[in-house]
Amino acid sequence: MSDGNMRPDGPGANTDGGTGRQTAVVVGGGLAGSTAALALADAGLDVTLLEGRPRLGGLAFSFKRGDLTIDNGQHVYLRCCTAYRWFLDRIDGTALSPLQERLDVPVLDADRNRLGRLRRTALPVPLHLAASLATYPHLSLAERANVGRAALALKGLDLGDPALDERDFGSWLAEHGQSRRAIEALWDLVGVATLNAVAGESSLGLAAMVFKTGLLSEPGAADIGWARVPLGELHDTLARKALDSAGVRTELRTRVTSISRTENGCWSVEVPGERITADTVVLAVPQRETYDLLPDGALDDAERLLAIGTAPILNLHVVYDRKVLKRPFFTALGSPVQWVFDRTEASGLTEGQYLAVSQSAAQDEIDEPVAVLRERYLPEFERLLPAARGAKVLDFFVTRERTATFAPAPGVGALRPTARTNAPGLYLAGAWTATGWPATMESAVRSGVSAADAALAALDRPRGHLFREAA
Repeated sequence: MSDGNMRPDGPGANTDGGTGRQTAVVVGGGLAGSTAALALADAGLDVTLLEGRPRLGGLAFSFKRGDLTIDNGQHVYLRCCTAYRWFLDRIDGTALSPLQERLDVPVLDADRNRLGRLRRTALPVPLHLAASLATYPHLSLAERANVGRAALALKGLDLGDPALDERDFGSWLAEHGQSRRAIEALWDLVGVATLNAVAGESSLGLAAMVFKTGLLSEPGAADIGWARVPLGELHDTLARKALDSAGVRTELRTRVTSISRTENGCWSVEVPGERITADTVVLAVPQRETYDLLPDGALDDAERLLAIGTAPILNLHVVYDRKVLKRPFFTALGSPVQWVFDRTEASGLTEGQYLAVSQSAAQDEIDEPVAVLRERYLPEFERLLPAARGAKVLDFFVTRERTATFAPAPGVGALRPTARTNAPGLYLAGAWTATGWPATMESAVRSGVSAADAALAALDRPRGHLFREAA
């Protein structure tokens, strides 16, 4: 642990290193915390970022397995994710995580051995998807027509109406003529990947936000982007470089044990063996950890944080001795397999092919033994990918995020707190806070923007140019 900002609090102690500048401590080095720290530093504050792990990046990170660099799970973003795109630009990572020129999603029906595509044209909304929907082979002509009518009804919903949060998306779809097949082949195809829940277990408010913003706002809003390098190169290496350049003191392996107000109205942040004082504190950690650190009275009903459920994501990793998938990714119907990405080049594999499989809403499988998952999924890959039938599996392993996201259940919107607390100078960030988005990288960055924005407003400090664009 280095010196500098991190010194015992006491008479005459000055945590700004003698500069006289306002100080901030950000607790948590995920996307939310890194964003808040960058924004505060860009506005002229002396910032210390504290992270308990030995790396930055939160739940979007990489690790080594032999000679390969593996992401804990496949993460994507959309063109409409303006805050995350700001973050990529801020850390000089945009070129390493490019977007599709136009939305194009291969959808393979395993039962019928038929490939369809969801893609857009340059026509204005909603005509940009009309041609794709009209020729989508996984739905009947009547189902396609009903999907169009439901999409128009969805477009007319008011996202500011709190009543939407109380309803589930599945019942709304049923009321609007959506068949079980339409939900599987279209609505859940998108919704499970973005919400981490099936339609019947998702808040209508969050689902409407996803579809209105991603598919019904601008023609290119749903174009998909993903990292062509390991996530750790973006969210840890480049983020750390940007933080260092901004003057942020980043301390890893540093777990905060408590925060409290000092007699002079500042904040005291306790870490093992030391105390750090600051004018502003941003808590950018999961909801339960936030609950444990919050001072009494900081929220009117802090217990609601514990009522925000969590949802798991299971990730399967398969290394073959040869190339079995020609496309960069695809998604499947009629199979337990959801989304499959080719991570060969990104991982550093030089021979064969490495596929990463992202399984959202994985409550029923998250604790299954690897041997059981291997027996279940390898035949599915052979069914979906004929080239895999003669290929040798060199490695099969699993990564599990049991609390990957907050559960987007009906009523969750009323539980999510805003960035501001009742305690002056104390702010909250995290994808689970009230960003209006589901638990995505976009939501995490937006929460960091909101927390820094609230802090700077209270301090009467201007914000940086790029930060204003992200907000």
